[in-house]
Amino acid sequence: MNEDSIQYAIENTQVIVAPQNLIQTFGTTVFRFFLVTELMDSVNQIRIRDGRLLAERPSIITPSHYHQMLDEGFGDKASEFIGWMREHAAELAVLKYGFQFKKVDVKERVVRMPMEDVIRDLREKVDREEDPLCTVIHGVDEGWEICLLKFATDMIQRSAAGNVGEWRRRGLL
Repeated sequence: MNEDSIQYAIENTQVIVAPQNLIQTFGTTVFRFFLVTELMDSVNQIRIRDGRLLAERPSIITPSHYHQMLDEGFGDKASEFIGWMREHAAELAVLKYGFQFKKVDVKERVVRMPMEDVIRDLREKVDREEDPLCTVIHGVDEGWEICLLKFATDMIQRSAAGNVGEWRRRGLL
C-alpha cells in the first residue's frame, strides 16, 4: 500500500456513530466497532466488520516508540501506516504519549443492500444496545485497518486533555 492509498483511506474514514465515552486514563478501554465498507466493483455489496478495539492503559512514550503502538493482530498495511506516522511525527505530536491497541474478535459478513440502509440499521442497533463504547465507522475496504487506526488516533486526540489532566492531578507529570 503506497502513501496515496494510505491518505485515501484516512480521508475516507467517517465516524457515523461516535462512542460516548473516551479512553480511560488508568485502565483498558474496549470499543466495539462496526466498520462498513463497499466491496470494490460491486454495487450494493457491503462488508460489515464487527469487532473490538482494545485501548490499553495509556503511558507516556517518546516518538521513537511508534512501532510499539500496535501490539497484535494488525497486518502489513497497518505497519505501513505506522511508518507513515513516523514520517509525519511533527504533525502528530499528540502521539508522543500513546496507547497500545489490539483488534480482537473481528467477524465479517457481506450483505447485499444499499450503504444507507446498512448504516441506518447499525445506527438503530447501537441505539438499542446503549453501549457508550460502541462506534459505527464508514471506510474503504482495502484499507479498512487504516480506517480503524484513524478512528483510534482520533480517540487519542479526543481523550488526550482529560488523560494528561488526570496524570497531573495525580502527580505523574
